[in-house]
Amino acid sequence: MLKVYEYKSKECDGFLEKLSLRASSPSAEIVKTVTDIIEDVKARGDKAVLEYTEKFDKVTLSSDTLEMSRQNLEALADKVPQQLKNTISKAAENIRKYHEKQLRQSFFDSEDTEKFTGMRITPKNRAGIYVPGGSAAYPSSVLMNCIPAKVAGVNEIIMTTPLRGGEIPPAVAYCALISGVDRVFLCGGAQAIAAMAYGTETIPQADVVAGPGNIFVATAKRLVYGACDIDMIAGPSEVLVIADSGANPVYAAADLLSQAEHDAIASSLLITNSREVAEKTAKELETQLAALERSEIAGKSIESFGAAIVCRDMDECFELAAKVAPEHLELLTENPLGDLSKVKNAGSIFLGEYSPEPLGDYFAGPNHVLPTNGTSRFASPLSVDTFIKKSGVICYSRKGLEEYRDDIIRFAESEGLSAHANSIRVRFKEQE
Repeated sequence: MLKVYEYKSKECDGFLEKLSLRASSPSAEIVKTVTDIIEDVKARGDKAVLEYTEKFDKVTLSSDTLEMSRQNLEALADKVPQQLKNTISKAAENIRKYHEKQLRQSFFDSEDTEKFTGMRITPKNRAGIYVPGGSAAYPSSVLMNCIPAKVAGVNEIIMTTPLRGGEIPPAVAYCALISGVDRVFLCGGAQAIAAMAYGTETIPQADVVAGPGNIFVATAKRLVYGACDIDMIAGPSEVLVIADSGANPVYAAADLLSQAEHDAIASSLLITNSREVAEKTAKELETQLAALERSEIAGKSIESFGAAIVCRDMDECFELAAKVAPEHLELLTENPLGDLSKVKNAGSIFLGEYSPEPLGDYFAGPNHVLPTNGTSRFASPLSVDTFIKKSGVICYSRKGLEEYRDDIIRFAESEGLSAHANSIRVRFKEQE
């Protein structure tokens, strides 16, 4: 089922082109649908959110029940088995410690007594976190989105998530509590994104909206950007495994499937310098696939967007990986730490056969909200930076400004902006 290609063959080129198009821009129909929902929520607030919740989620709520009470959230969280609570708490601590290392400090350059410049770091006031409620619940994403916001010092964290079977998953409730979520609203889809971006009678406006979702959620985030900040436009999950001739095909197959089970359009690639490793991995993958609970989804993903690509040597493997620019990159090589310098583009990098991708999804600490579909060429994972603002600071004395007044006036006049020049000139008018 896992197709094996020779790099730079016609078949391989066709596959890579298909891969790059799998997360193409939303159709005009989807954009119109989402635009209409956003405009409706802007105009009618809670009423629109409640109507779309009933239409799409088949849940009838009112403005009084749109927000989940703290008491109900805590009662739901109590349903989580203690062992799972312990596991989640360990993961949360790892995530918190990792993101605390990302904290920036304001700085001021005050070597000159007549002037100084600097940068002031301040947290965004309110963060809106979206938690999907589709074919699988992802409490881990609650931790990954909310803990960096809390570490950044965000004043208030709100969360929107649709009801599933009349409630939200208990593990999601528990993760919300230990991550510092202040308020939880029971709605999903594009209407939830619009509500957080613009505010309604019940749901307050957020300064930044973060969190994964389907094509309608991703489109809504794209369209509301400007009314608020967003984390990124995330596409389908993907993993790329670079394996040398000594790599274990059992591990490689398992790691490819760990992403394939996410979604039928998830991508799982093996890049290797060994045809033997490629073929053994393909065979092992079929064996493991048959035993998976989500084998239908994973099978569709592997069939459409899975492949093993055989390169001439390891340099060519890293060259191809840089072009793909994957969300997750695993190095199943003899010296993964030594090979780290060869990696050019990746959202998150996993070194060695005991650092599989799910370690990052759940536990290690680095964020699992990552750039997808080649955007790791220029984008970075969700981090504390997602939830802070940076302001430049300038402070000159009269003497400090006087030293450079002619330069500033000259520069302003060269651009034809006489009012700019005058703003400097008036401060020294009596000297002229």
